[in-house]
Amino acid sequence: MLLVDLRDHPVVVPALAAAHVQAFGGLLPDWTVAQAEAELRGQQRDTIPCTWLALDAGDWLGSVSLLHDDHEQIRGWSPWLASLYVKPGARGRGAGAALVAHAVAQAAAFGVPELYLYCEASMVAWYRSLGWSEHTRLQLGPLAITVMRVDTRAR
Repeated sequence: MLLVDLRDHPVVVPALAAAHVQAFGGLLPDWTVAQAEAELRGQQRDTIPCTWLALDAGDWLGSVSLLHDDHEQIRGWSPWLASLYVKPGARGRGAGAALVAHAVAQAAAFGVPELYLYCEASMVAWYRSLGWSEHTRLQLGPLAITVMRVDTRAR
């Protein structure tokens, strides 16, 4: 598996945008594939916002992003590990953990001391196993979420 900058593989953007809207669109009901594609095409290199892909044998397995803001209702913390997505057929093979570790390392390289994410209760133990801790719990639209944080300097 190889982790690469999305900007080096723009051909993936349409499929990734569609996957993101399908996976995360429940929180943003007015979010369209065209908007997601524009956001992905606007990613930067070596600064936030940025996105990386996990590739295997030329196929993309998943992605992760670093964003300044992840949702309008939770602007009190920043930056965010966001949009962690692994294709269903690629799950359970370590791509998600590798993407998270890469994003945390990149955040540290950018001088970010703390990084946040939010997830549903079913994912808390998995993120905890990767070194994240629970920060707070709150209601985000229709979802009860846990905001988690990691000290990037402790890596």
